Amino acid sequence: MLFELYELPFDAQGAQLLLGLALGLMFGVAAQISRFCLRRGLVAGPDRAPALGTWAAALATAIAATSAVIWAGWVDLSDHRLMVSDLPLLAIITGGLAFGVGMVLTRGCVSRLTVLGGTGNLRALTVLLVFALVAHATLKGVFAPVRVALGSVTTDIGIGSLAELPGGLLTWAALLVAGLIAVVAALKPRPLHVAMAAVIGLVITLGWIGTGWLLLDEFDPLPVESMAFTSTWADTLFWTVASSSIPAGFGVGVIGGVFGGAFLSALVRGELAFASFTGAPETLRYVTGGALMGFGGVLAGGCTVGAGLSGVSMLSIAAIIALASIAAGALIADRVLGRAPVMQPAE
Repeated sequence: MLFELYELPFDAQGAQLLLGLALGLMFGVAAQISRFCLRRGLVAGPDRAPALGTWAAALATAIAATSAVIWAGWVDLSDHRLMVSDLPLLAIITGGLAFGVGMVLTRGCVSRLTVLGGTGNLRALTVLLVFALVAHATLKGVFAPVRVALGSVTTDIGIGSLAELPGGLLTWAALLVAGLIAVVAALKPRPLHVAMAAVIGLVITLGWIGTGWLLLDEFDPLPVESMAFTSTWADTLFWTVASSSIPAGFGVGVIGGVFGGAFLSALVRGELAFASFTGAPETLRYVTGGALMGFGGVLAGGCTVGAGLSGVSMLSIAAIIALASIAAGALIADRVLGRAPVMQPAE
């Protein structure tokens, strides 16, 4: 829209880079303050219940706000890759389970590790490098044949979104939001964390509005997208090694913004700190977890943010299945590994 009204000093790619940077900054600050992470809310730990409540607050906000802008006609997400009815269920479930196991092994989901990386956590930075390499290899490299083979097994369920069921968009959005609010009330997260979760939820919707309406350029169309960490890390890795031929876009902006926001927030709060591995077994566990998340995130169609928040915010059935599979993988890993130190948050 803005490109039709104004002569902007940059193209659509540059505009989306700036948008990603701004949204990433907001996400990084809010996630660093609230210690936002789905893994923290699923596995054993002293703050398990409030952490899950915080995550539920972000999802409730994202669903409510995104459904409102879709209903108002501001954005059309019906053509998004997560809104298809012919679902690669084997790939989604396999990927979700792998991602869930991986985020337990690394003691944090990818969004949390990105935030920790911005505050000086060298373990997190190592995992993120492995994650990005494996994700890119699964998208376009040596693991791509496995992705294609698993993705070829599809099931047509007839609809791609809950909004296509009787009752329509607003009814299903209202039901989900009401249920999530009940969860938040029952788990009693800190008010500050709920406020930060609301910011994260709004960031999801702002991503849809920005890429799907404000910065939409009919002459230079780019994918409509919002916050995610699987594709964005893969894009960032590719741009890092080939920046002279590949322009930076929304994903690169998101990663840079999250790093910057987390760093600034930790600096102001006095929480910058270096952390590293304690030995070879721990290193192996983290590297394995990062590889599982990279592989699983691509197969599932996203991570806890890309599929979990952004995907579910538009009531995508594929995203709901992916999120459920990620949660199941984490819970299975939690049960198998027991209550060892591996279960403690990635701090």
